[in-house]
Amino acid sequence: MSKIQVKAGNVLIGNGAEVSIQSMLNTRADDIEGSVAQAKRLEEAGCQIIRAAIPDMNAVRLVSALKDAVSIPVVADIHFDYKLALEAAAAGIDKIRINPGNIGDESRVKEVVKACMVRKIPIRIGVNSGSLEKEILKKYGHPTAQALCDSALYHASLLEKFDFYDTVLSMKSSDVKTMVEAYEIADKSCDYPLHLGVTEAGTTRMGIIKSSAGIGSLLLHGIGDTIRISLTADPVEEIYAAKDLLKAIGLKNDGVTFVSCPTCGRTKIDLIGLANEAQHRLKDCKKNIKVAIMGCVVNGPGEAKEADIGIAGGDKEGLIFKKGEILYKVSEDKLIDALIDEIEKM
Repeated sequence: MSKIQVKAGNVLIGNGAEVSIQSMLNTRADDIEGSVAQAKRLEEAGCQIIRAAIPDMNAVRLVSALKDAVSIPVVADIHFDYKLALEAAAAGIDKIRINPGNIGDESRVKEVVKACMVRKIPIRIGVNSGSLEKEILKKYGHPTAQALCDSALYHASLLEKFDFYDTVLSMKSSDVKTMVEAYEIADKSCDYPLHLGVTEAGTTRMGIIKSSAGIGSLLLHGIGDTIRISLTADPVEEIYAAKDLLKAIGLKNDGVTFVSCPTCGRTKIDLIGLANEAQHRLKDCKKNIKVAIMGCVVNGPGEAKEADIGIAGGDKEGLIFKKGEILYKVSEDKLIDALIDEIEKM
């Protein structure tokens, strides 16, 4: 757990603050209308911090457009050109993602630090396997966990020269084991908040698996302060995946948590279809409840007795139960409607 806490807009990061969920716009930076629309969808889905690429001066106008459209913090993702960081800061950005070592000499780093200090803007140093310095690669031979951590701490030291400590570190790798080890080393080596993520994790299925393995294992050991599940997909899917991950490991308890059985030879209803329908229809439900979708009327209510409400299948019909107590029987085609009706009464 980091000892340093930073504030991006209205979100605290580190030193005991709630683990926050991030995503990044994948619309073109010059598509203001499309970017704003996507940012609104991300906020509605539960995103707590939004990042946008600022590749050139023309893209800086996106900052104010996003700030006007959403109430959550906006991060400017900047590479190489320190002037982009200065302009983004002046435009009201809440956080900047930059690697100080690749924006020029110390005078340029100092200018960025000064602009961020005046406006109380934190900086995330984002290191990944493809961005390591030649000297570090030569020392370790390839992007090892220690190499990633060394690079992140080197960049942090450039900010520390000017007494800047509102810093968040990330050391992402597409290799889960390397990523986990890098963050474990960083957790022991510094007090900065850590932004967790597996970079280039892949499409939805594999990306969620890799991210859950890497991010989840670190969070379960108390390492990490803010997360992004990177998927080659609609960014909104990243938010739902991150929320589910945090609920699965007990770090988030708002919204619906699902329990469903894998089905067996006793199952006489379309449990897979029913479970998917229930999850889809309740994906935006804000009630802090546990919902069980079980396939067997014999064991269903008992196995899921800790659920707040649920269904247990029979032969083309099922039971609606609440806190382990059976309420009534209903036909298969009306099970989910009945379940939703009962949840709305809660």
